Amino acid sequence: MASRVVNRHYDRALAPVGITTSQYAILSRVDREGPQPLGVLAARLALDRSTLSRELRPLVEGGLLADGRDAADARRRVVALTRGGAATVKRARPLWAAAQDELAGAFGDERTGSLVSELHALVGAE
Repeated sequence: MASRVVNRHYDRALAPVGITTSQYAILSRVDREGPQPLGVLAARLALDRSTLSRELRPLVEGGLLADGRDAADARRRVVALTRGGAATVKRARPLWAAAQDELAGAFGDERTGSLVSELHALVGAE
């Protein structure tokens, strides 16, 4: 229930740029790390490949990501950020930061820091 509340908060914040929380996570990861093979990107986002493929479809169709084959291994699909995707991330980043600040303000900075640390530990334990 808590994750749905938090996701709705971020989804509302990102609505002006037309992306969801999940889509922002994908776009910002590719923006920071460059083109990614699907398997690598799925692992870094802690998603299975079928879920990632579903999440990628609207981003590719919307022109925010380019989907192609890996030059070194044509069996692997690679996604890369387009100019439109880079512009979307640039517009979304301050909205994301403001949403984080709102949550931290409502929950308290210390409690938020502790929660984030616990969540990072949980992901690392998987």
